[in-house]
Amino acid sequence: MRPRLAAMLALTLAATTPLFVPSTTAQAADIVTVQVNTRAGLETVSGTAIGVNHAIWDSQLGTNTVADLMKDAGVQMMRYPGGSYSDIYHWRDHTAPGGYVAPDTDFDHFMAGVRRAGAQPIVTANYGTGSPQEAADWVRSANVDKGYGVKYWEIGNELYGNGHYGAQWEADDHADKTPAGYATVVRQHAEAMKAVDPTIKIGAVLTTAGDWPDGIVGGGDAGTWNQVVLSMAGSAIDFVILHWYPSGSSGPEVLGKTVQISEALSLTRQQIAKYTGRDLGIAVTEINVPHGRNTQPGALFAADAFATYLEQGVFTVNWWNVHNGLESVSTIDGQPDYRDFGLLSSGNCTADGTTCQPPMNTPFAPYYALSMVSKFAKPGNQLIRASATDPLVKVHAARRANGELAVLVINQDTAAAKPISLRYAGYSPAATATVLTFTNGATAITTSTGSATSLTVPPNSLTTIVARPSATIIGPATPGRPTASAVTDRAATIAWPAGPAGVKYEVHRQNGTTSEQWGETTGTSFTVYNLNPGTAYTANVIARDGAGRVSWASPPVTFRTGSPSTSTCAVTFTDTANWGNGFVASVDITNTGTNPIDSWNLAFTWPTGWQRMDGGWNGTWSQTGAAVQVSNADFNRTLAPGASANIGFVGAYQGPNVTPALFTLNGVLCTTR
Repeated sequence: MRPRLAAMLALTLAATTPLFVPSTTAQAADIVTVQVNTRAGLETVSGTAIGVNHAIWDSQLGTNTVADLMKDAGVQMMRYPGGSYSDIYHWRDHTAPGGYVAPDTDFDHFMAGVRRAGAQPIVTANYGTGSPQEAADWVRSANVDKGYGVKYWEIGNELYGNGHYGAQWEADDHADKTPAGYATVVRQHAEAMKAVDPTIKIGAVLTTAGDWPDGIVGGGDAGTWNQVVLSMAGSAIDFVILHWYPSGSSGPEVLGKTVQISEALSLTRQQIAKYTGRDLGIAVTEINVPHGRNTQPGALFAADAFATYLEQGVFTVNWWNVHNGLESVSTIDGQPDYRDFGLLSSGNCTADGTTCQPPMNTPFAPYYALSMVSKFAKPGNQLIRASATDPLVKVHAARRANGELAVLVINQDTAAAKPISLRYAGYSPAATATVLTFTNGATAITTSTGSATSLTVPPNSLTTIVARPSATIIGPATPGRPTASAVTDRAATIAWPAGPAGVKYEVHRQNGTTSEQWGETTGTSFTVYNLNPGTAYTANVIARDGAGRVSWASPPVTFRTGSPSTSTCAVTFTDTANWGNGFVASVDITNTGTNPIDSWNLAFTWPTGWQRMDGGWNGTWSQTGAAVQVSNADFNRTLAPGASANIGFVGAYQGPNVTPALFTLNGVLCTTR
């Protein structure tokens, strides 16, 4: 992300017409059922989950006031020295040639603020205009000489924006600006920096699935940015770095984008596994929104996005930015919005001086969202599946070691309060609960006592219900993370580490917020059959002792079944050209049977709602909803045994471009190659 200096902004007063149109939902709404399932375990919250970005052009960086505000919000990680400035910043003399550096923003001031806030730092080493030796010297100064113990180090910021793919916003003095060039120098950085402190973790920049230039193969490259970087540098790094700035010009559009997170992370993990054979951590070190940055849409988005990323095992999510500066003024949901990427006000005004922000360091709505998430999901909590019957209500849940269970309810309806009925699977709450609420236009999170099973959440709000157990029951130890092997189109074997003697293990599949028990065993593996081809499954293991007491759900294992290994047809689907939001697909259909095929129809379904087919060739193409069909042309109507037909189409996407998993030819499920 390019930093936006308040002093450099062209500030204009925008129209005050609300961009987020209020819902016309009636106030007397139907009861919304919220289902929470403790047997459907997700990932555990890390100690660095809630993060922010600090920048050397921010005069408030490292001040006691800001550090205390970050501590109050539960911020656990702070990133330095700030977006694209990272690739022009030289730590030793605290300069950024071509950019502005505010007084008292050097590394020591930053670390003073980090320590006062009780957070951890994540530092971006200068790849663009720096060197591996400069980065290694920074590690030595920080960790050996000064004992700061900086564990996480990124190598550069958004280097795919160095001009290699056309657009250029990131400084990069290297002659080789390809992903191979980046990967080569990342390895040099990792070697030099770990020679100084072998305990540090090194992160490399990846593109986010569905965001430019993801999927694009540059001239002369061996693959996409992610493919090349992971293949060449994967053995030298410890985590990967993603940034996400979803598009959208209204509240509903922006808030709807969080459904893309799980698919984007799934594709990233598939790439990591394929090109490195390792399990690397994932950090989202920049995230923000284009609409409602200082008002309730930004707050609701932040809460939903942070919770969703944490459910998927991301170890830190860093909001951009602590301070940024006013861009333009509008009214959103009845509140003034300054299009300011900052969590806190910079206290500046429009160019004509007619409209000013609140005083310096006044928190904006997303600040309270981060605070709410930190109160909802604490380090060590296990996130679990939760859902709501109303699409305008998003729900997340977390289980705590002390027996508490927290439920975060996000009411995206701008007009209607929602009566909520909470139902718990595998948990019996006490009658009363602590209720935390942040409403539109509020300047604090309020705390009250309410029911653990029934309450009404205000419109356009964040609510966390913290329930306590009706009785304390200590079950067996939680099983370790299971693994999946021998995965076919119809079966898979689930295995897990051995636990205490005398327990029986249950294997549960997550079907939304419903757990389906696949079986039980006293051993440490279980083979499940009768699965559906081309389907993603998530499973947990639960231990049960002789008294019937059950453990927490294990961490999840997710796997995807394949297509049939043998069939009378085979399909090869290839992305032959990609431009960031569209692509050309080449599809080969092969008759693998023993009889000729006289006329054919190929069908597949898009995995997401943001993909489409925009016309094809060598057949008659059509799309209805997510279902795509193509029938033969006259010249390729007949396929002899062993013969193939090549067809193709132009596809478009506005999110992670997930490849279709299954294809049928004349109703027969084909082998996908």
